[in-house]
Amino acid sequence: MTPRGRAGVRAAQTIAQACAAVLRTADPHEKAMAARVAARTWRGGGLAHRFDVSMPDTPPRPAQPILVAPRDLPRRKRGGSERSRIAMLHAFAHIEYVAIDLAFDCAGRFGETMPRNFVDDWLHVGADEAMHFALLDRRLRALGSGYGTLPAHDGLWEAAGKTRDDLLARLAVVPMALEARGLDVTPATVERFAAQGDMRSARILTRIFVDEIRHVAVGTRWFEQCCKEAAQTPSTAWQHIIAGRFPGLVKPPFNASARDAAGLTLDYYGTLAALT
Repeated sequence: MTPRGRAGVRAAQTIAQACAAVLRTADPHEKAMAARVAARTWRGGGLAHRFDVSMPDTPPRPAQPILVAPRDLPRRKRGGSERSRIAMLHAFAHIEYVAIDLAFDCAGRFGETMPRNFVDDWLHVGADEAMHFALLDRRLRALGSGYGTLPAHDGLWEAAGKTRDDLLARLAVVPMALEARGLDVTPATVERFAAQGDMRSARILTRIFVDEIRHVAVGTRWFEQCCKEAAQTPSTAWQHIIAGRFPGLVKPPFNASARDAAGLTLDYYGTLAALT
C-alpha cells in the first residue's frame, strides 16, 4: 500500500510523489500536516524536481463531512446565532480542505512543463490553505463543533476535474473565478462576525482574506505568463474559457479593490458581469 499523509510525504523522493501523497490523504488533519511537511521539504531541497507519478483524478474523502449536491445543503441563515456562525465557519473550513488538494494537484499535474518557481508558488499556496484549515477547525472546536459535523459539497473539486487537461482553464476557473469570489464575499462575512462580537473568528477570516488576495495573484500571474507565451490577450482568453466552459460563474457584486490588488482587473470580468 502506498504510504499517505506525513509518512507518505517523508517517504517521497520527488515533488510528484509528495504532491500525490498529499492528494491521497483523506484525513483532514493528516492532509493539512502532510501539506506543510511537503512544502517545507521542497523548500529545503529534499525533493527532486521530477514528475514520475500521476496525480489521482479523484482523491479519497473522509467519511465526514457527508458530501451532498449544492442544492441539498441547508441554507445558512445570516443571523447572529452561534449555530449560524458555526455553519459559516464549517463552509470556509471545507473550502480550505479542498483548496489544499487544488494547490498540490496544480503543482503535481502541471509542473512538469512549467518553470521550477511554478511549483514554488503552488506549494506555498497549499501550505497556506493547510494553515487556514487548521485555524478554522480549531475555532470550530472551541465553539463545540469541528470539521465534518455538517454536510458539504464537492463543487470545488468538480471544477478541478473539468480542468485537469488544461492548465489555462484550471487557472482561469479555480484561482481567477472561484477563489476570486471569496475576495468578494469574505469582507461582508468578517463584518457580520465582528458585529456579533466574535472577534476571534473575524480575525481568522481576515487573515484568510489577505492570503487569498496573494493566491488569486499567483493564478493571475501564471495565467498571464502562459498567455504571453501563446501570444494570446489574457483578458480575452479568460473570457473565452469562462463563457465557453463555465457560463454563469462570474456574478456581481465584486470587490474591485481586492481584485485589482490581485491583478484581476475589470478588463477581465467586466464584460461577463455585464452579460450576467
